[in-house]
Amino acid sequence: MNSHLFLATFCVYIVLMIGFGWWMSRNDRGTGDDFLLGGRSVPIFLTIGTTVATMVGTGSSMGAVGFGYANGWGGALYGLGGSIGVLLLALCFAGVRRYRFMTMSEELSFYVGANRLVRNVVALFIYVACIGWLGAHILGGGLYLAWMADIPAWQAKMVVALGFGVYCVIGGYMAVVWTDTVQAIVLFVGFFLMAAVAVVEVGGFSEMTASMDAAATSFLAIDKVGLVPALSLITVIAVGVLATPSFRQRIYSGASVGSVRRSFLVTGCLYMLFSIVPAIIGMATYALNPNLENSNFAFPYLATEVLPLWLGLLLLVAGLSATMSSASSDAIAGVTTLIRDLYVLVKGRAPSAKSVVMLSRVGLVGTISLALAFALTSDNVIAYITKMVATVLAGMFVCGVLGRFWPRYNWQGAIASLVVASATSLTVISVESWSEYWGNPSIPAVGLAMAAGIVVSLFTPASELSEDQALELITEERERMEAVPDVPLRKGPAKA
Repeated sequence: MNSHLFLATFCVYIVLMIGFGWWMSRNDRGTGDDFLLGGRSVPIFLTIGTTVATMVGTGSSMGAVGFGYANGWGGALYGLGGSIGVLLLALCFAGVRRYRFMTMSEELSFYVGANRLVRNVVALFIYVACIGWLGAHILGGGLYLAWMADIPAWQAKMVVALGFGVYCVIGGYMAVVWTDTVQAIVLFVGFFLMAAVAVVEVGGFSEMTASMDAAATSFLAIDKVGLVPALSLITVIAVGVLATPSFRQRIYSGASVGSVRRSFLVTGCLYMLFSIVPAIIGMATYALNPNLENSNFAFPYLATEVLPLWLGLLLLVAGLSATMSSASSDAIAGVTTLIRDLYVLVKGRAPSAKSVVMLSRVGLVGTISLALAFALTSDNVIAYITKMVATVLAGMFVCGVLGRFWPRYNWQGAIASLVVASATSLTVISVESWSEYWGNPSIPAVGLAMAAGIVVSLFTPASELSEDQALELITEERERMEAVPDVPLRKGPAKA
């Protein structure tokens, strides 16, 4: 495929997405709720669209397909874990929509008496994690674009950052959910078309599976991957969905509890159906060319060498836009935490309603620029931060689950959960034999963090504030941001 044709098509696509995002968000009233949460009235079809786009991102387009290339039906493990995570969100956490939270930091602190320490620690973790996610998206998308468009890597990273950054800054959350929804349709339809064409090109389903070794064609490739690593992969993906702030924002921004729950149930079922598609694409690519040096490029190889030009071009642009969908969601989640929580940590109060949109736009520019700087200067920095992200998520997951379902959980238990999860993850990562056995540290980190949270909470005083009192504290502070921007008072004679 001609690299200039691909680059030109991608640039046109980005311009269209920017224009579309601006157009769909032009009627916002200019409040913080509008810019950061879409006025808390995002309808069910947009919640489904933005959630699907975030999930069918880089992990599915390159990670899961590459895993399927190397491990056959193991490529379905990504989708299985993601669908479990979304379904659990629907069943366990959709109800928190009624509390009108803005950030996951608010939610987790609410569970433990609106404790400020827990909120500040979680906010710092979330913001650092969002920088890491953004840097990883820019880095991954940049390498993908550089390879396809034959341009220097630094230029490709700049294009990717500007691509999603512009429509985020201009249109805020509504621009993100609308563009995500369009991209979700392209991605979902495109992946199924790609799988069908690939199977036909190989010569049929039986020919495709015959090319793989027997272990890779076992149920979920457990004979090849191993039972514990397979469970760990499912767990880490599910925990990631349940503990990632961008998915929580889908709850906070939904039109109602029922709307959020239905949208997540539909998304979970769709993603469960989708989970086998990356595995099929990966195996078909292996049947066509078992000698790729890097399995992560199985997706672009199939698009460029096998598919018709129009379909390959569509899917390559869609695959790159998937990276930008995930990045835009993480950018908005990170800036919401920056403005709602870290601003309060520094200034001692929430920003006024009339300054929230301006501060959010400045925060978006700064956050994306910081992530871009990491991506431009050092791959090692990004690798380090993304490892920290995995380390943080287990603790936040435990805080959410225990806080939501165990009234005795307190702030001391929450801090213990966060610390033990991080320490366990780092320990497992550092010991090669443990890392090889578990595959990733998600299962031991969650298990020990859960135990630490329960034990510490039982041996320390219960929270002194009731649920209503904790919610009132959080709501009073947040109302300063949610009001319609102040209208200047007219000067005139005072009334007697």
